[in-house]
Amino acid sequence: MRFEKRVWQKCRLIPKGKVSSYKELAKALKTKAYRAVGNALKKNPYGAWQTKGKSCRRQRCFVPCHRVICSDGSLGGYQGKLNSKKKIQLLKKEGIKIKNKKIADFEKKFFRF
Repeated sequence: MRFEKRVWQKCRLIPKGKVSSYKELAKALKTKAYRAVGNALKKNPYGAWQTKGKSCRRQRCFVPCHRVICSDGSLGGYQGKLNSKKKIQLLKKEGIKIKNKKIADFEKKFFRF
């Protein structure tokens, strides 16, 4: 299986209202390729904004890459942009508070695989 698909499958396990890090995701895949994880998520064709209008069943193929952040609690990228307004909007919609471009209650919201 291609690396990107493995990343997307693992990312799908992050529950709504929780976040994980690129590092944690890489660790779950038994690799230290944190940047490769970020690049795979950047290519995600099944994110919240990309699935609208597609012919897939949203629950089956939705990959919540907006839930993946940096290990220091900062937001990181989304669709190739740092601190994306879309990412902030999606996280807030799921009840995640953001303060100074970081997850406010990072330890409580952090998901480990």
